[in-house]
Amino acid sequence: MLLLSGVFAIRRVPNLSLAILAVCLAGSIAGCDREKEPDGQAGQGQANVSAGQAKSLGKFEYQIDRSHKGELAPAAAFKGPDDASVTLASFRGKPLLVNLWATWCAPCVAEMPTLDALAAKNGERMTVIAVAQDLQGAEIVDPWFQKAGLKALQPYLDPQNGLLDAANSALPTSIFYDAGGRELWRIVGAIDWQGKEAGALLAEAGVKPS
Repeated sequence: MLLLSGVFAIRRVPNLSLAILAVCLAGSIAGCDREKEPDGQAGQGQANVSAGQAKSLGKFEYQIDRSHKGELAPAAAFKGPDDASVTLASFRGKPLLVNLWATWCAPCVAEMPTLDALAAKNGERMTVIAVAQDLQGAEIVDPWFQKAGLKALQPYLDPQNGLLDAANSALPTSIFYDAGGRELWRIVGAIDWQGKEAGALLAEAGVKPS
């Protein structure tokens, strides 16, 4: 990765064996389903939420799910910004917030600047990663990052949707893991990561946002 005039120029080897997923989920809250076609069209998705009540704050709609508390992070591999294979176990030792998103998912894109601000302010307290579920991988995600002007987040890729399959959820989904790699809670839908509600959840997890 090179830094040219303040813009990250990201080099990757394109993944030519991208799977086209045909499994669709029925909708329960506003969100994005899996990517169905290469042009990025998607339907409505279902969140596997057994606890918590849906909340709506302007353009942000989300549900808090605590039903997976204590579960160990999945072992699915995905690609890091350097194109190397990585798993969530690699991030143990510090609290981890994993955001599953896609460039074609409007709620995902809407919350991304607030997630980036959270990552920029709290890098010492916890790790924040955004893992794109776009089937085209770097071909579409890297240009999006170059244009987005994000300060802290880097492009992690999961074109095979291994993490989304493990979460059995819709996009966007954000999952908080403790330093030992066990889930505390997840948010299904988009939330303002600079808002009071997100701040309260992070404080509950022992992370007091800056």
